[in-house]
Amino acid sequence: MVVNQWVPSAHRGDAVGDSARRVRGLLRAMGHTADLFALAIDDDLVGDVRPFADPASRGGDVTILHFAVPSPMSAAFAALSGGRVLQYHNITPARFFAPYDQGLAQMTVRGRQELASLAGHTDLALGDSEFNRLELEALGFEPTGVVPIAVDVERIRRGPARLPLEAALDDDKVNVLFVGRLVPHKRIEDYVCLARLYEQYIDDRCRFIFVGRTDGVPAYYARIWALIDRYRMKPERFLFTGAVADDELAAYYRAADVYLSLSEHEGFSVPLVEAMAADVPILAYDSTAVPETLGGAGVLFSPKDLEHAAELVEILADDEDVRAAVIAGQRARLGRFGDAQMAGDLAAVLARVAS
Repeated sequence: MVVNQWVPSAHRGDAVGDSARRVRGLLRAMGHTADLFALAIDDDLVGDVRPFADPASRGGDVTILHFAVPSPMSAAFAALSGGRVLQYHNITPARFFAPYDQGLAQMTVRGRQELASLAGHTDLALGDSEFNRLELEALGFEPTGVVPIAVDVERIRRGPARLPLEAALDDDKVNVLFVGRLVPHKRIEDYVCLARLYEQYIDDRCRFIFVGRTDGVPAYYARIWALIDRYRMKPERFLFTGAVADDELAAYYRAADVYLSLSEHEGFSVPLVEAMAADVPILAYDSTAVPETLGGAGVLFSPKDLEHAAELVEILADDEDVRAAVIAGQRARLGRFGDAQMAGDLAAVLARVAS
């Protein structure tokens, strides 16, 4: 069977593109002819990802459109004669962006309108979480299903040692890690408030590490630094790395004492799976798809009581028995995202579409 995947942009390190390349590998291992096509392709992926203008992009027995942003691919997908699978990776609601960037807010509105227009033009619509599937169902898609995003956990495990970086982080400080873009729904300001509480009531030996692009919403990033300045906190307590290579990412996970998620909107959250693979205890605010991805692993808290969260950070960082129990639960959950499970999911999807 010829199975094509479409992604608007192919960027290394982007969760959607990385997942699509991993799915392509699994499909080929299953004996299918599989390729990935994109409108925009990073230079280092040219030759690996094929341009969408290639006529072969329309020649699949099954075509999987990965939807997270509006693009010309949507109209082309709707016009295909059959074998159409939509994989929905979620669109962040406009309300998060509106105070900082009207252009981004309007793009998310267009994205949701474009998504809704595809209802009735798919043979199967998938969310990478039940949270996303329910949104598809509410928009009128049928039939629907759930296939998790494919996460390459080996890029965390196989990373070579980066001794200077890890040595710099191996001091008396507790390293609290967040991985992802610094955008409003991630609630980076809440990390700053939690850091202040931790310093006031628990200990001043805590470092908050943010690994991910900072240029997505400049006005929001400026607000974060304004809050740090307003609280008169030491800038060295916050490390903003920007985008990093895979080996550096692996090093930051290895150096982390706790992985902390305070996000208020997630369609899946790949870093939660990466933290499981790195044996970093997870503390997460109970929101949207986060509890589903964790599947009973990690530590969830709600309501968003940051004083309570600061206490939980201390326990996860310092109590070896608690750490061991949490890590054991995360290792058990990680099996859900292995290649065997993903291959089974893909086989079931292809069988549904073929029938």
